Amino acid sequence: MTSTADKAAALSALHIAGDPLIVVNVWDAMTARIVARTPGVKALATASHSVAYSLGVDDGEGMTVDMALAAAGRITASTELPVSVDFERGYAVDSSGVRDNVARLIDAGAAGLNIEDSLEGATSERRPIDEAAARVAAARAAADAAGVPLAINARTDTLAGSPDNWQEAIDRANAYVDAGATSIFMLGLSTEEKVADAVAAVRAPIAVFAHPGYIALPRLAELGVGRVSFGPQSLGLTLHHLAAAAAQLTARGDYPSELGYRYEL
Repeated sequence: MTSTADKAAALSALHIAGDPLIVVNVWDAMTARIVARTPGVKALATASHSVAYSLGVDDGEGMTVDMALAAAGRITASTELPVSVDFERGYAVDSSGVRDNVARLIDAGAAGLNIEDSLEGATSERRPIDEAAARVAAARAAADAAGVPLAINARTDTLAGSPDNWQEAIDRANAYVDAGATSIFMLGLSTEEKVADAVAAVRAPIAVFAHPGYIALPRLAELGVGRVSFGPQSLGLTLHHLAAAAAQLTARGDYPSELGYRYEL
C-alpha cells in the first residue's frame, strides 16, 4: 500500500499549470470508489457541503471535527488514490487547534486539504490576513511534524465577497503560499482575464470552481489553471438523476437504463 506521504507528494505534483488536475468531488466511501475506478481519474477530493448533507447537518462546520474526520477516514480507506479533504475552516478557533486537527486528518489518511479564510461562508467577512496565514502555517507545521508533504489548497474568498478587491485577493494568495500552501483556490475568478491575471500574479498553481456556463475546461487549461473542482455540484448531479428516476418510476414509466448499472464494494 502506498504511504500517505507518497500520496501527498503525488497529489501536489498533479497540480500543474496548464495541465490541471480535474477532481469530481465525492462525499462517502461509495462515491469515492465509483469515481476512483473511472478511467483518467488521478485523485479524489471531498466537498464539505456534500459530506455534511449526507450526514444530515448543515455545511459551514455544521459537522463536528470528529464527524469530519470520521467521514474523511472512510473515504481515504476506500481507495488507493490520493484524497484531498475539504476541511472548511479547520474546525478550530485558533491556529494551535488547526494544527492539532490537521494532525488528526493526516492520521485519517488525507493527502491534502482545503482550508478557507472566510469566517462563515464565501461572501462573509474574511479573517485578518495574518491570522489566516497563520492557520495555513499551522496546517503545514502539522504536516511537517508527521513527515507528510501535505497538499494544502488554501482558499481565499476575497473576490466572492468583494469582487473589486483584487489586490487583497492576490496579497492573501501569496501570503498563504509563503505560509506553506501548495495551491490557491480562488473563488470569484469569473472571467478569462481574471483567471489569467491570477495565474500570473500568484506564486503557486491556481484552483478554480467550475460550473455550467463557466469557462470551458480546455480553455481553463490554456489559461494555466492547475486544478478544477465542482464542489457540491456532483451531489446535485446525482440527486437530480435520482429524483428524475423516482418520478419516472412512480408514474409507471419505462425502467431507466441506469437501474442496470453494476457496482461493487
